[in-house]
Amino acid sequence: MVYLIVILTLFFSSKVYCEEKVFNLMGTYAIVEIDGKSEYEVYRFFKNLENKLSDYIKDSEISAINKFAGIKPVKVSPETFEVIKKSIEISELTGGAFDITVGAITIRYKRDKEIDLRQAKKLVNYKDIVLDEKNMTVFLKKKGMAIDLGGIGKGYAIQKAYEFIKKDKGFIAIAGDLKSWGHERNIGIFNPITKKILTEGIAKKDICVSTSGNYFQKHIIGQKTDLLQVSVVYNECTFTDALSTAIFAMDKNKREKFLKNAKFGYLLVFENGNIEFNRNFLDFFEEIKFFPF
Repeated sequence: MVYLIVILTLFFSSKVYCEEKVFNLMGTYAIVEIDGKSEYEVYRFFKNLENKLSDYIKDSEISAINKFAGIKPVKVSPETFEVIKKSIEISELTGGAFDITVGAITIRYKRDKEIDLRQAKKLVNYKDIVLDEKNMTVFLKKKGMAIDLGGIGKGYAIQKAYEFIKKDKGFIAIAGDLKSWGHERNIGIFNPITKKILTEGIAKKDICVSTSGNYFQKHIIGQKTDLLQVSVVYNECTFTDALSTAIFAMDKNKREKFLKNAKFGYLLVFENGNIEFNRNFLDFFEEIKFFPF
């Protein structure tokens, strides 16, 4: 049985232990496989999160934050506060390569055409997000700023659903992000050059995999390099989603320095067909195979 999630992360299993459910969610598809008929609980959990975090929903908390940018702080739920706080932490970790205030470009400039690109670029700065943990408020310092959680939201949603459902084993995937836990699963990663499988292996521990690339939608804002695709492997999906986005956005020198002593697994695919991965990537799998181009 084979599934292609927005043709970014390919996964399949020869040991399906219960029937999976497919849902239309967050502008894409989610696949949920959890024993005990809990799939619809996860779906409802996802929809609740989406209604808070989506900048496409007019009355979401993120839309409210963006609406009152430069005007006043907005009171938010613990989930919205948490994902923004984690986003800032990853911005610090990546030296700003990951930055949710890219919404000034993706929302204000590209989608709504409220400002020009020059103005939008000046408004991208995660350091202008003000968090008040006591009052649970978020404030964007400058008018025209906007938050876009596209580079972290799906991974965060998967991680929170996993924590919410409290099941011994399961599988959840949304677009290029997935989490598998409590069982063996054969996981493969898409080859954007051949449009086939690049590598596959049996996950021997609980795993999150996130894959990012700009070959279908030019949605990642960053330095143009010869990097075609990034996959990050770790045990926490918020982290893998944001890091795959950040690594793809980095220039070559910054990327090489950042990955030098990486504690997570990564697999890079370049335009010329070269691939690069580290030992931590291999350690998440057994019987891993790479397929020639």
